[in-house]
Amino acid sequence: MTTARRITRHRRVRAARKPAIGVLAAAGVAVGAWYATAGAATTAPNLAPTSTTVTLAAKFPYLSAGYNNTREWTRTTTAVAPNGTLRVAWPAADGVHVTPLTAAGKRSGADTVVKGTKEVGGLVAHNDGFALLTRVADTNKWKETAAAVVRYTNGSQTFRTKLTGTASHDTAPLLDGQLTWNGSKYGAYFVVHGAGGFADGHFGDKLSYVSAKGAKLSGGWSWGCSHNEGIALHAETTGAFTSLCFDDWRSGLFVSTGIGAPDTAPVVQREQCWAGYCGGTFPSRTGDLVKSATGRYATAFASRGAASAKKNPADTSGRGWTVKPRTSTHQVAVAFMKNRNSAPGKAVYLTSAAGTENTNVHVAPYGKDRLLVSWESMKGAKCVSGTCTGTFTGTHLRLVDWNGKAQSADKVVNARITGDIAVLRDGTLTWAYAPVTPTYAKPLTGASPTTTTLKVARLKP
Repeated sequence: MTTARRITRHRRVRAARKPAIGVLAAAGVAVGAWYATAGAATTAPNLAPTSTTVTLAAKFPYLSAGYNNTREWTRTTTAVAPNGTLRVAWPAADGVHVTPLTAAGKRSGADTVVKGTKEVGGLVAHNDGFALLTRVADTNKWKETAAAVVRYTNGSQTFRTKLTGTASHDTAPLLDGQLTWNGSKYGAYFVVHGAGGFADGHFGDKLSYVSAKGAKLSGGWSWGCSHNEGIALHAETTGAFTSLCFDDWRSGLFVSTGIGAPDTAPVVQREQCWAGYCGGTFPSRTGDLVKSATGRYATAFASRGAASAKKNPADTSGRGWTVKPRTSTHQVAVAFMKNRNSAPGKAVYLTSAAGTENTNVHVAPYGKDRLLVSWESMKGAKCVSGTCTGTFTGTHLRLVDWNGKAQSADKVVNARITGDIAVLRDGTLTWAYAPVTPTYAKPLTGASPTTTTLKVARLKP
């Protein structure tokens, strides 16, 4: 278990921390950029999503302030039940709403409003309802919320299991989480704040397993990546669920599967991950982890790379790293793991323009042997302390194979991707999003704008 550092702030504190050593690198071209339109597939696939409109029963604040008040989408999570029906979770002033939809993306009933909850940390759809990872009221020294899994069956709450509390010396003032289900148990992976014990006042992460009836199960860990700046989780039929974390102490993206505190966790990619600098790597600190039919994994993220990476001599524990970024702007990277416990080779970069910032990176399976990678771009990027402003230039879709080779040219679309993507039985990808055009010209200050409609996009391979 990692010895906690003296850290008392996390990502939504407005003033970013400075790196212990080193400063931001000047803008440069990402080494390893490989894509050229001439290398794309000659038969262009149809990457134009269709969409339906869903009217909401409450106002949805669709923007959130990330590091340095950067504009980020407030997460919506779309999940598909075994019978093909959909659920979409989104936060409102009166709690988290879960909207039922048909497989075609049309409303099929009234929202279930999960009262007394904040934040969508993950959603699992069942034929008879859903399970939601969220935050609920709690009594603790910090006066912060607790993490909880809430299950609804046929419109009624069947359990509400708290995953943090006095006995475990932790709280959950934010989740940045994931909730997955393997048919018999849930895996909940989320950020925690120490409230007593060895980690008092520090931030780490926690992986908890919960049974179908709401009982806490063995496995997982109570303290992991510190701080955790990004989480990805994939359910497995047996053994530990596969997980990734962006850790700011070791500075980068790591395979955290089965490892509570990842002092020796395999490195996916070194990044400058001090809070305020690593922000935006996974969208809203929650990433996608896709598994192939042969057992390989893929994840995609926004990366500034590493011009240099070395142990931090100011950290007497020997665990701290200092990373100097290769570029000032984030480029789109895809990494592949051969199994759930090993690090990949070098990440494959899909973009390289030094003056262009890329954010909100997602990856999803596309048919049997391809991956859909999406991101948003902005030109004329001006970057300070690892975050950038600029002029929005589009939501991009691109297909790659399981070696990262291009299978299509970029397609710029109007359908935004503002949260988790669901995969239907026939391979159709579907997701809910706020029907607005992004602006990244300045940081978000004050309250978020709201919408009373969502678009539900569909893209069939």
